[in-house]
Amino acid sequence: MRKRQQGPRSQREESAGVLRVTEIYKSIQGESTRAGLPCTIVRLTGCNLRCVWCDTAYAFTGGLEMHVNEVVGRCQELGCLLVEITGGEPLLQPDCVLLAQRLLENGMTVLCETSGSVSIAPLPPGVIRIVDFKCPGSGECDKNDWSNVAALRPRDEVKFVIADRRDYEWSKDVVATHGLAARCGQVLFAPVFGVMTPADLAGWILEDGLPVRLQLQLHRIIWPAANRGV
Repeated sequence: MRKRQQGPRSQREESAGVLRVTEIYKSIQGESTRAGLPCTIVRLTGCNLRCVWCDTAYAFTGGLEMHVNEVVGRCQELGCLLVEITGGEPLLQPDCVLLAQRLLENGMTVLCETSGSVSIAPLPPGVIRIVDFKCPGSGECDKNDWSNVAALRPRDEVKFVIADRRDYEWSKDVVATHGLAARCGQVLFAPVFGVMTPADLAGWILEDGLPVRLQLQLHRIIWPAANRGV
């Protein structure tokens, strides 16, 4: 990755296919219905939210500038056909859309994990969108862009990261109100790692018979000392 001078870019530069990237690496996918699969993680820099339990605050600033073609080339070198674009909030960078399209054109399955605070509509149809709507316990619940619900497709996924019973009840209501179980491919309920006991969350899901999938952060179980989100 080449380090270039930081600072505000002109409109011309913004559309030149340049991204600010925190890291690119091969790992085991830790979340979503594809947890456990080998996956290349492309983590873009910058986030408009400050969730109290965030495990990727190191991606808020810094990073290196790379052209979209460089990012695609690096993904090809790593040899995984599954690629996740994440952050931070990847959709803050307009050329995230171009990156997703180029990865698709190179025969890769592309996931884009987004906070739900930015429109997912610009993403190419082939991208699997994983929308992480923010619960009250995150401190950023008021930033959710609910227009994203209408943009969901059967192959997309919605995630709720749950810190306590209040978050659970709020998430349950959102799933019912918006008919999310029928609208998208999978609804994921994930306990905040180290805060919410998975057994408690599993018990609530079973008691209520919710049509959701319990999700644990597999990468944090495999590599507890890594302190790096996937």
